[in-house]
Amino acid sequence: MHAAAEQMGSDKTAVRPFRVDVPEADLTELRRRIKATRLPEKEPVADMSQGIPLATVEKLARYWANEYDWRKVESRFNAFPNFITEIDGLDIHFIHARSKHENALPIIVTHGWPGSAVWYLKIIEPLTNPTAYGGTASDAFHVVIPEMPGYGYSGKPTSTGWGPDRIARAWAVLMNRLGYTRYVAQGGDWGAIITDVMAAQAPPGLIGMHTNMPGVVPLEIDKLLWAGSPLPTGLSNDEKLACDMLAVAYKNVQYAFYMASRPQTLYAIADSPVGLAAWLHDPINLDMIVRIFDGVPEGLTRDDVLDNCTLFWLTNTAVSASRLYRENTFNYFSPKGVNIPVAVSVFPDELYQAPRSWAEKAYPRLVHYNKLPKGGHFAAWEQPQLLTQEIRAGFRSLR
Repeated sequence: MHAAAEQMGSDKTAVRPFRVDVPEADLTELRRRIKATRLPEKEPVADMSQGIPLATVEKLARYWANEYDWRKVESRFNAFPNFITEIDGLDIHFIHARSKHENALPIIVTHGWPGSAVWYLKIIEPLTNPTAYGGTASDAFHVVIPEMPGYGYSGKPTSTGWGPDRIARAWAVLMNRLGYTRYVAQGGDWGAIITDVMAAQAPPGLIGMHTNMPGVVPLEIDKLLWAGSPLPTGLSNDEKLACDMLAVAYKNVQYAFYMASRPQTLYAIADSPVGLAAWLHDPINLDMIVRIFDGVPEGLTRDDVLDNCTLFWLTNTAVSASRLYRENTFNYFSPKGVNIPVAVSVFPDELYQAPRSWAEKAYPRLVHYNKLPKGGHFAAWEQPQLLTQEIRAGFRSLR
């Protein structure tokens, strides 16, 4: 067992305390496999057009095998209350950190791929304990961070059907089970899609949402971008920029196409830690990953990168996590029919910078829209301070 969950009574839907406790033998085996990796030859190009460079992977593997310490992130995980509960026949692992402040607003935060709850550890304390992080008591949140089915320590579906709509419904059940009758939701990447879908489902209790990957691209424009067809005239400069960024993004999603078609075939990333690391990090931001392992200071460290990758390895979730792409039936960036209050944060290095004009159409009850000076697709991981400030500001009018 990679972790221990204590069953309380015979009710599977009971909320059971959980603790991450990885056997030392698993870490020894991981290091052995890293050192035994058979690498290919160096790429025949001087840029990153063929993927993550050999030199970067060699540095990553050397650090992972010889210096990286999983126990540090394990203790950070266990510093927060962790639980497991069964929802719709599947065990869901989640962190539930309550604020000491009265009138704290409950929030459910959803990660994306290739992520896990690890990506959100940095924002828990600033949200639950704002007075220690530049905020006021009125900014406090009770924080719930579930791991999606097939990810981290959540259960792995044994049948199809766990797409964003079913996950969104499960999250409403979770918040209800925790006794929250009035709460908000936040997400980026898949978490943004699930949060959009959840908001469109409008479960009782969900009073607002915040997204750092807004679903606002008009469907007709999205179709033209996928087809590489000419765009309509009359677009604003912000709308043209969004289209240009999306056109580039749509040319670099081969990994997503593969997971959406043949996730089970990805046996290699379940068998090779270094292969897994390359697969997980190629789509993130190759320039940034290369700089991190070259020792250039970034928003992320080598440990940040490997904490998440190691969790994927220890839980053997490379393939089960990939299946979400196969299960999805929603357009990634187009409106989902959200009619509750919405806060939008636009980070400059997101897959696209959502224009205010599109956000106002997609979210008729837009209560917050802000462009940030730095940060990318994985905001909670890369820029936790900025994201925390945005979550506070975005929900202030709903308290």
